[in-house]
Amino acid sequence: MQANPTLDQLQVFLAVAETGSFSRAARHLNRAQSVISYTIANLEGQLELKLFTREGTREPTLTAEGKAMLADARRMIGVLQDIRARADGLKRGLEAELAIAVDVTVPSPALVRTLAAFEVEFPSVSLKLNVGALGVIWDQLAQRLSDLSFGGQPQTLGDELVSVRVGDASMTPVAAPGHPLATYQGRVPLSEVREHIQLVVSDVSKITEGKEFSVFAYRTWRMTDMSTKRDLILSGLGWGGLPTWMILEDVSAGRLKILDLEPYPERPYPLHAFYRADTPPGPAGSWLIERFKEELPKVCSTLQHMSEREERLRAAQEPDGLRISPSMTAASTAR
Repeated sequence: MQANPTLDQLQVFLAVAETGSFSRAARHLNRAQSVISYTIANLEGQLELKLFTREGTREPTLTAEGKAMLADARRMIGVLQDIRARADGLKRGLEAELAIAVDVTVPSPALVRTLAAFEVEFPSVSLKLNVGALGVIWDQLAQRLSDLSFGGQPQTLGDELVSVRVGDASMTPVAAPGHPLATYQGRVPLSEVREHIQLVVSDVSKITEGKEFSVFAYRTWRMTDMSTKRDLILSGLGWGGLPTWMILEDVSAGRLKILDLEPYPERPYPLHAFYRADTPPGPAGSWLIERFKEELPKVCSTLQHMSEREERLRAAQEPDGLRISPSMTAASTAR
């Protein structure tokens, strides 16, 4: 069985290919030029391929076979560097893998920016992401399937959980423009709200089984994800609360209308990061919490500017005496 190329051979091969010279590769690697030539000759012998053309030119030129092998060499060196980075991280206590559970109401723009920065900061740490509604993030922590969870404050927080506030979020009641609640003049009373199908995101875990949160209508349609709920609201099949960050473009484009409902609380709610007290986050998890605390206010600021712009546009379009001041926020459990 032929011996496999070594990391050193691949690094020398890559250095010669990228610098275009044995002498420059030698200086780059701080080696003697004779060592570089010897290493390449041995690699060609092992592979039984000619990687460089040396005849008739002062500089080595990659052959067709050499060009084909170059991509493989780069990939293998990258893998080996990842292994080294992971080993170095483990030695200093860095997590090999991080599992996080995120509530569906958490602003996706903040999550995406946080995870993009996380990949740059911790390229050796694998990530598992589970997005769910209501009790899912608590269920994930209870079963030790997640290291961190992000969402609103639970009704009860046992001693086994630690919470860190990371920012705020909000829910907004909306309906399609042609929906009866969207054409109602003035604040919609509870008696009227009850008569129209409310679309509600349900908990797939058992934690909130048998409990209702901000459900007002006599008839409800239930689903397990916020995206489907949004699609159904857009189609005019019912009304419901959606995360404010999710609906502002739809409102701006006229696809959705914000509802001013009597039973809907008018306040933002706090978002927290949670972890088990007996398994506190390591360097990567702690960094993720702090970065999320930085990103969430940016989203909230953007939402505030967008909502103010929408309010000005609405005021300019509505006749005097008929202006409605819709609530842009609601309780965290209003799903």
